[in-house]
Amino acid sequence: MQHQVTVRYWAGARRAAGLASEVLTADTLADLLGQLRARPELAEVVAASSVLVDEVRPSGSDQPLAAGAVVDILPPFAGG
Repeated sequence: MQHQVTVRYWAGARRAAGLASEVLTADTLADLLGQLRARPELAEVVAASSVLVDEVRPSGSDQPLAAGAVVDILPPFAGG
């Protein structure tokens, strides 16, 4: 069963997506990431990004997504 989840984009992912967040439907993390990678503007940045589900690193891409889950797309950050 697909659930509505909020996807939040950070840094370069936000620039690529053109928005800070959006609500999508998916049943697993793999399904959601597949939807994002299908977008030409997001494919590369999502492939290089870390992902959190409800502020926790997922155990795997087959992780089910609960209704109302928050998925953060975190591209690599430069720092010093």
